[in-house]
Amino acid sequence: MTAVVNEDTWTARRINRTALITMVVMVFAWAVDYIDRFSIGMALPMIGAEFDLSKTQQGWLVTVFALVYMVCQIPAGFLADRYGSRGPMLVTLLAWSAFTAMTGMAGTFGMLLLVRGLFGVCQGLFPAASFKAIAERTTPGNRATVTGVMLSAGGIGAGLAPLIVGPLLMAVGWRHTFFWMAGIGAIIGVVVWTLLPKALPKSLSSLPRTEASTPEVSRKQVLKSFVVWKFTLLFCATNMLNYGLITWVPSYLLEARGLTLNQTGVLAAIPMLVSIGTTILGGWLFDKYFHDHGRWYLGSIALVTVVLLILMVSADSTAEFTLYETLALAVFGMATMAVFGLPLRVLPTAVTGIGMGVMNFGGQVAGAVAPVAMGWLADAFSYTAAFGFLIVTTFLTAVMAFWVPQNPAQFTFSPASPSTGSRGAQ
Repeated sequence: MTAVVNEDTWTARRINRTALITMVVMVFAWAVDYIDRFSIGMALPMIGAEFDLSKTQQGWLVTVFALVYMVCQIPAGFLADRYGSRGPMLVTLLAWSAFTAMTGMAGTFGMLLLVRGLFGVCQGLFPAASFKAIAERTTPGNRATVTGVMLSAGGIGAGLAPLIVGPLLMAVGWRHTFFWMAGIGAIIGVVVWTLLPKALPKSLSSLPRTEASTPEVSRKQVLKSFVVWKFTLLFCATNMLNYGLITWVPSYLLEARGLTLNQTGVLAAIPMLVSIGTTILGGWLFDKYFHDHGRWYLGSIALVTVVLLILMVSADSTAEFTLYETLALAVFGMATMAVFGLPLRVLPTAVTGIGMGVMNFGGQVAGAVAPVAMGWLADAFSYTAAFGFLIVTTFLTAVMAFWVPQNPAQFTFSPASPSTGSRGAQ
């Protein structure tokens, strides 16, 4: 006879343990995601030399992935809400490992573009499922902290990618490097599926009805919400910086500063690794102090980052360039949960997948635009012009911070139609 599990069995200790295990599992999954995704940035000089590619063409290897990844975000949200988080994450982790291996098999630039696009499909289904996993297994009061730790894995992956991929590239070449990364991803996929704990009851994972502006929200309401799309555009602006630096700093250090591949790997890793701690700190600060005051918090951080980027672009030495890049990413890392914190707090668990899918769609617009735009600017003008693009988009983030709502009462949805209102998420 199966025991009945109700809310009374969920003690504070069990709730915290569920959040902790989920957080650790998702950090591993996201770290592998970012290592796989951004290893292409380290390999671009070798790939470009083998296929005789311009910087604009090299940028397209990142952009084609981002375009497909972007298109998949909203459908991925529907799938996560329909099937939950565990199954979709296992499938995507195994599938993207397969296409990571196929990257190393590509014999032409066209085939490489095709494989990178298919890789984008597989990875594109992952973020919405991971946000769904967090929403199902945390309370609103600690969700930004847990999500901040999960998203700090972007810094872990982007920081470890140069340290892992650089030596592999030197030892076995770019093709065999992707084979090694594929094997690691497949193992992590099985681990995630096995260790992810049971979800919390809905009453624990959602805001109390008295605090939610609209207690029952349908997926159609989320898709039509002007507020959700405001945050989507905000994430687009903020994500330009990460995509731009991760894609082009390695090539800049190799070509403009004359460093070796191993030196480039170390210097490219430092800013990403430092941002791990500040991303986690930003989630804690948002939960503790700024969950109702996100505008000034995000706006101030973005403006400080703009100043640091200007100093980075004007740096005379490699050490000075790396110092200001590190400071810029460290400061900007604290802004991550100012973008995600309020939507994750307000969206009911039943529609978290589609809500985060819409937001991540905006972030991947940045992934599609920044690499190829900066590649074109570097080809047509200089790396200075390319990095100047990031100064403009980060300043835009500061402006947009005062355009989005900053507390649950301001995060509203249009009324549901009679045909959908009584059925909840559709």
